[in-house]
Amino acid sequence: MANFYIADTHLGHQNVLKYDARPFANLGEMEDALVENWNRAVTEADTVYILGDFIWSKKQSKWLRLTEQLRGKKALLRGNHDLGREQMSMELLARFETVADYLEIVDEGRHVTLCHYPILFYHGAYRSNCYMLCGHVHRTRENDYLERCKAQMRADEQAGRGSIYNVGCMMPYMNYTPRTLNEIISAAEGNEEEKA
Repeated sequence: MANFYIADTHLGHQNVLKYDARPFANLGEMEDALVENWNRAVTEADTVYILGDFIWSKKQSKWLRLTEQLRGKKALLRGNHDLGREQMSMELLARFETVADYLEIVDEGRHVTLCHYPILFYHGAYRSNCYMLCGHVHRTRENDYLERCKAQMRADEQAGRGSIYNVGCMMPYMNYTPRTLNEIISAAEGNEEEKA
């Protein structure tokens, strides 16, 4: 039983194909790939923390259909395009372990802050073994700014360690697949080394 993380799947969102330059011919192909990748990585005993912008629809039926296809327990950290608890039917709410805007958990002894939006000075930012996982910024100039801030924080330990990771599904180290914290850290740091 493991924890997995992913953000910004935007299931049902036609325009995200172009916005992120996603490598799918159409929306159906993207949804099929995301479901297949998810179910290949995740078992029913695992928990997937979805860090916002999960499904681009206000229709409960679409949310029910898609959540039914995905393995594991699901925790939704609401993004700017998600339904709120008050908008969800009891049947849909029952598909999630929790629906929240912000959450702090422990994953294999590590403190993890979860939110759709990046928080530079998250709880524990000054300590080792504390991480911030987010989405929202896709692969935009906002993500570039986040990466510059993170690098500056690492250069100046007084400002924090900068262990912030964008777990948007379109990030190269995510590859449209939920990942464990170990996978995220290893792959993201490997990608950063390749850039240098």
